[in-house]
Amino acid sequence: MSANILIVEDEPAIRQMLGFTLAGDGYQFTEAGDVEQAQQAMGTLTPDLILLDWMLPGISGVDFARRLKRDPKTSAIPIIMLTARGSENDKVKGLDTGADDFITKPFSTRELLARVRAVMRRAHTGGEQEVIEMGAIKLDSQTHRVLANNRPVELSPTEFRLLQFFITHPERVYSRNQLLDSVWGNHAYIEERTVDVHIRRLRKLLEPYGCEAYIQTVRSVGYRFSALTE
Repeated sequence: MSANILIVEDEPAIRQMLGFTLAGDGYQFTEAGDVEQAQQAMGTLTPDLILLDWMLPGISGVDFARRLKRDPKTSAIPIIMLTARGSENDKVKGLDTGADDFITKPFSTRELLARVRAVMRRAHTGGEQEVIEMGAIKLDSQTHRVLANNRPVELSPTEFRLLQFFITHPERVYSRNQLLDSVWGNHAYIEERTVDVHIRRLRKLLEPYGCEAYIQTVRSVGYRFSALTE
């Protein structure tokens, strides 16, 4: 069965072009002109990917993407943002919502399909990957076991989720708010300092195995996971 892609775009001509392009490459698609229609569509189907316009009437695409990534039921759905905004700051803002890619209008149909295939491929690979290895760390998402230099590491459930998020999103810098949303979800009354506390704990647990430097502090921004330590 071919993948189903949800197109969320308020301009009918662009929706038609996107649908025609996707259908020509063997994809099924569903159309929505705004966030309300998109939510109605997602009430009956879970798309394999969402093409999401930045500027939408009512709730913006950026806010909708952020909402989807905060919800455990939809956080794994890959999102490609479509926008006429092409500045570096705009791209960073779009990706910071949790979007998987960013296409600046106008774009060619070849570029669109290439990016759709790439994002779908990454999502498909990530979904099948139960055991993830990064540097000297091996994490099994099914058994909730972690090995560092082939030795078991005892982690609390929160520390495991934090490490799992880092190891599946390497090299990207995440703010404390983004980590709160991604690891803790929409729980109330959790402060940003909670992230710092758990980061310190996780580093301390990884220190005996020489892996504490994988979790890097990016001053005035947040944290990054990188096994490419010097």
